Amino acid sequence: MNRRDVLLTALAAGASLAMTDATAQTSPTRYSALALQTRCDAVNQDSIKEAARARMNATMARVSSQIGAAKGFLKGFNGYDLKLVVLPEYWLTSFPLGETREQWQAKAAIDMQGAEADAIAAIAQKHGLYLCSNHYENDPHFPDLYFQANVVYGPTGQVVLRYRRMISLYTPSPYDVWDKYLDAYGLDAVFPVAATEIGTLGTIASEEILYPEIARMAVFKGAEILLHPTSEVGSPNLTPKHISKMARAVENIAYVVSANSAGIYGTPVAANSTDGMSIVLDWYGRTLAEAGTGETFNANAVLDIAALRETRKKTGMTNTLSRLPMDAFEKTYADTRLAPANKTPDGKMIERAEVLARQRAVIEDMAARGILR
Repeated sequence: MNRRDVLLTALAAGASLAMTDATAQTSPTRYSALALQTRCDAVNQDSIKEAARARMNATMARVSSQIGAAKGFLKGFNGYDLKLVVLPEYWLTSFPLGETREQWQAKAAIDMQGAEADAIAAIAQKHGLYLCSNHYENDPHFPDLYFQANVVYGPTGQVVLRYRRMISLYTPSPYDVWDKYLDAYGLDAVFPVAATEIGTLGTIASEEILYPEIARMAVFKGAEILLHPTSEVGSPNLTPKHISKMARAVENIAYVVSANSAGIYGTPVAANSTDGMSIVLDWYGRTLAEAGTGETFNANAVLDIAALRETRKKTGMTNTLSRLPMDAFEKTYADTRLAPANKTPDGKMIERAEVLARQRAVIEDMAARGILR
């Protein structure tokens, strides 16, 4: 399956979804959305699975209380119900730091259908909202791998969207087992969206905000709100990710709700190396709300889906989506080969050194073909 096929399939699916969504949701929709900036209590400090699971459970209880407090406060503050919460990247565990891939899978990856997944779903159900969680998860189709997933749970606790991070240097991705992944789930599951009563949701994981194609895949399927769990360096200056968040909002005429960690505790890395900059952006790239540092629900804003839809249907130069000359891009995308698919066709873990060696080979090939000088 090449990029041309992915793009064309996404466009066709998006047209059908957009028509269905437009007829199903006709009333104005206004509600509070929150990028919850919460600290991460790292399981790196746990030597056994049971200790890591106990730490996860404590984190879930704390975050559930924070969501409940935010819901009550915001209703009293602005009069709108809190209907959407985005959590930071790997909020349950932190990231592997010295562990082997096998050790991290055993300690930090949760089962798609297991106690931890049920507990996250219960948070969404308890508070009656849509909850976007980024976590590491196991998949029975690929028992020797784990994926980093954005999973959106609905108000009744149901999974409405499961996206596996596509671009990751060190964590296994669907692209690494591309053929088998498509056999197991089909192309529609690779870049899923969820048409809900609060709008059509799409997701982007962490540094994927730097890649316009990831957001486009969701938007071409009708996404109106891009949910972005991240764990990134906070800075008083503009960072590449922060700039990219604004760009993704503008070029896609979409809301962006991006939640960053309020520090990662329990590793040798200075805890507040990732902190601040959780943000809610409108489709002009304007900041509706942004958090400072520390644990906070200050990155909250009222989303107006009816206004977004009206904007997307207007004529004029600012309607960037309607003016995309897709046919002009098709051949170059189809003819360009960069990172190859099926990096691990047998579904086995590969070592960090091999990952970097393969990346070096791609860079050298780009130079040989004149893409790089």
